[in-house]
Amino acid sequence: MQPAIADWQPDMRLVGLIRLMRPANIITAYADILAGYAAALTATPAALPFLLLATTGLYGGGVVFNDVFDAGLDAEERPERPIPSGTVSMTAAVVLGAALLLGGMLFAWRWSPLSGVVAAGITVAALLYNRFGKHHSLLGPINMGLCRSLNLMLGVTAGSRITGFHWLIAGIPLCYIAGITSLSAGEVRGGTRGAAIVSGLWLMAAVALFLVLAISQGLRAGWCLPFAAVLLFRIFAPFRRAFHSLTAAAIRGAVKMGILSLILVNACLAAVFAGPWYAVGVLMLYLPAILLAKIFAVT
Repeated sequence: MQPAIADWQPDMRLVGLIRLMRPANIITAYADILAGYAAALTATPAALPFLLLATTGLYGGGVVFNDVFDAGLDAEERPERPIPSGTVSMTAAVVLGAALLLGGMLFAWRWSPLSGVVAAGITVAALLYNRFGKHHSLLGPINMGLCRSLNLMLGVTAGSRITGFHWLIAGIPLCYIAGITSLSAGEVRGGTRGAAIVSGLWLMAAVALFLVLAISQGLRAGWCLPFAAVLLFRIFAPFRRAFHSLTAAAIRGAVKMGILSLILVNACLAAVFAGPWYAVGVLMLYLPAILLAKIFAVT
């Protein structure tokens, strides 16, 4: 006798493995690639499938190893997570993380040696952050920001080369993510005024770099204004609450919104280099990211 469809239950081990990969966060990594592609020199659309698959593996593998290295701490602070709860074994998590990182590097290398080198840099930066960087209040945010700025550079490798100007662009997500990472230290027990100040300084640095970029691009930078307005609308209230109250709940909300709003940051960059309609395409990633964030954890 066949079981009724209503009795079907998902394989919790598979669900646990997907949870480890943070699907909503991976969508934000796609936005990095698309923004970098917009800023690339002589980019070709044929690069996008390889680079999007590459960032799926690199980002997914990076966050899997985040939980691998944090398993002991999560057993105390977040026992519901897949590894401490026993849903996913440590061995399975390590194998998944390693396979994703290796696959990401291979897809990147398949497009170009330059892409492969950048992908290897992302892998090293992610593992260094998970093992060492996250425990350092100053270097940790820079390390995490470097992961995202290199992911933007992975999109730039759809073109012929990376220039110094591209590294200026990469400073924007670096500072933005460094600000979010500085604040995220208070996700469990609440934050401190000092961490909030450091976070605010990083975010102001991101704004300053974006203004430098906008000025350098002249009138066409005006296309980013509607997207910048949406970004401000989405992040202002949660960050204001977090900086004011410093409670763990408020900080978790701000960090979650800050990560998801990376899509809006990338839409702003895309508007500068590729115009409003391309930026709208990047912005469309926001909907699946928000929907996935309702099912799977972001932080």
